Amino acid sequence: MIEETELVENEINLDEIDPPAIDSKYRMIILAAQRSKQLQRGALPRVDFDPRKKKSTRIALKEFEEHKVNFTFTDQDEEAAA
Repeated sequence: MIEETELVENEINLDEIDPPAIDSKYRMIILAAQRSKQLQRGALPRVDFDPRKKKSTRIALKEFEEHKVNFTFTDQDEEAAA
């Protein structure tokens, strides 16, 4: 079963971002793909990359590396509620 994640697309203060740790390469790829789709649809990058010169996947990976994207794991939220 694919574990679902939820990216938060709202405009937020970058000082308030406190994402959970990414525990696997697989989860990182899923998150980067979701963020890449947001960037392709017009979301503004949160790192200093020129979107005309760098691919959206590279920008997304850099954003996660620098902890500039907020997200939650929906599968862990369901476990905590149970």
